[in-house]
Amino acid sequence: MDMEQDDMPDSGGPASEDWANAAAALAAGVVKEAATLAQAAAGLAQALSAGITSDIRRHGAIQGAAAAAALRAALLLDVADAMIHPGTALERAARVVAAAKRVGMPAAPLAAPLRAAALALPTDDAAARIAASAIAEQVAVVLEGG
Repeated sequence: MDMEQDDMPDSGGPASEDWANAAAALAAGVVKEAATLAQAAAGLAQALSAGITSDIRRHGAIQGAAAAAALRAALLLDVADAMIHPGTALERAARVVAAAKRVGMPAAPLAAPLRAAALALPTDDAAARIAASAIAEQVAVVLEGG
């Protein structure tokens, strides 16, 4: 059973508003993760343009890392978008998987930043934290193929 469907008022668990707040907070957290990766990609690209290395192998490694970081950052924006759309974990994960497929990347590596966003939720609202952890875990399990 999808935990989002089990929010009966007398259950003591997260209410509908908590689930909505959690999804929004998760999306914001994932955007922060994306921004960090985008900064890393930009820094690597800047280092290349400054000509820090004349060794073609090192240059290729740095160029590859910059491209990979930029791609993951872009995909994390798709993860954030999936979090703000209402639906089950399976529906949200399907959006992420489709985005990853479009660029030829597996979706599984996107689970870790989603979990990290849930852990870094900037609120003391326990119900929203519980809901965010549940959403992140449910989506992450699907992304990882479980």
